[in-house]
Amino acid sequence: MSVHYFCRHCSAKLGSIENNMIQSQQLGLHKLTEEERQEMITYQPDGDVHIQAICEDCHEAFSRNPNLHEYDYLIH
Repeated sequence: MSVHYFCRHCSAKLGSIENNMIQSQQLGLHKLTEEERQEMITYQPDGDVHIQAICEDCHEAFSRNPNLHEYDYLIH
């Protein structure tokens, strides 16, 4: 199983963890609510897990321009 992190706003790949023995508690996923899990985590047919987070660029853009929250996708 591999865990892949992507930005939820611009789809940039943030990183991957290649480890068959990793547990969801080690990733902190147990701290998410059920709703947050459904929004952020996608299980792939090959056993990989995709997690949506936010990249530094999008975080900075939102901090400077709160009106960007109106858009589903950002290009930077």
